[in-house]
Amino acid sequence: MQKKKRRFFYLFVFPGCLGIMVFVLLPFLDVVKRSFTTAVTGEFSGGKNYEAIFQNQAFLLAVKNTVRFTLICIPVLVALGLGTALLLSGLKKGRLLKAVYLLPLAMPTATVALVWKLVFYKQGFFNLFLTRLGLLTGLWGEVHREYLGTAAAFWVLVGSYIWKNMGYTVVLWLAGLSGISGEMLEAARVDGAGSWQRFWRITLPNLKGSLYTIVILSFLNSFKIYREAYLTAGAYPDQSIYLLQHLFNNWFVNLELDKMAAAAVCTGGVLMSAILALQRLWENG
Repeated sequence: MQKKKRRFFYLFVFPGCLGIMVFVLLPFLDVVKRSFTTAVTGEFSGGKNYEAIFQNQAFLLAVKNTVRFTLICIPVLVALGLGTALLLSGLKKGRLLKAVYLLPLAMPTATVALVWKLVFYKQGFFNLFLTRLGLLTGLWGEVHREYLGTAAAFWVLVGSYIWKNMGYTVVLWLAGLSGISGEMLEAARVDGAGSWQRFWRITLPNLKGSLYTIVILSFLNSFKIYREAYLTAGAYPDQSIYLLQHLFNNWFVNLELDKMAAAAVCTGGVLMSAILALQRLWENG
């Protein structure tokens, strides 16, 4: 019986491992090799490609913006998702609201980008709302501020990311909350524990697995925001939202594949290190 279970285990695991090796590991190894060669002749260049990217101002700007975006978005998304899940967990019609939160995930990226353009361009809905509010209150006049072409584009992108990813975050938090024993919470309440004590001592520790999953998914999804940024502001947006993916796209168009390979290796190494560090932190926590 044990051999049969082991055989079925290998039967199900092998196709996935084979796919990862063929479509992920082998191509990545090829990228590593290209990062040490020239783009045109393929000659060995040592670490010149790595030296070039770390002296490239566009690369440094893209890294700074990407790190800033990730460090701001993930804590905000995790906190807002948890707060929303706690509110929804006590509602009888929570399923309908969950569907509403998941709706942005079903919307095509091009549609989302078009909506942001309609809202945040000079004559967009947001400026129209501010203009009418100002005229009603008498505090200001007409507003024709440019958002997507200024530093404000960064916060538009942050809002887009949180709006689109809030759905799965709330669902995962709700799944974690549903696994917490109601008897345990009731026993703590009877013993005199307040709502904050029950949340801090019982609810939060039991959400450790959900927190790990949400942080990893949010971290990876923060590197996929390029589509929205590209469709709303183009290949050369305001420098506040010039991300690594913009740089990779521009290097690819210019056939600077050696630099792109070196930057991809560095990015992949940082991503893997961050995920392993988070896993180690959760295991020891």
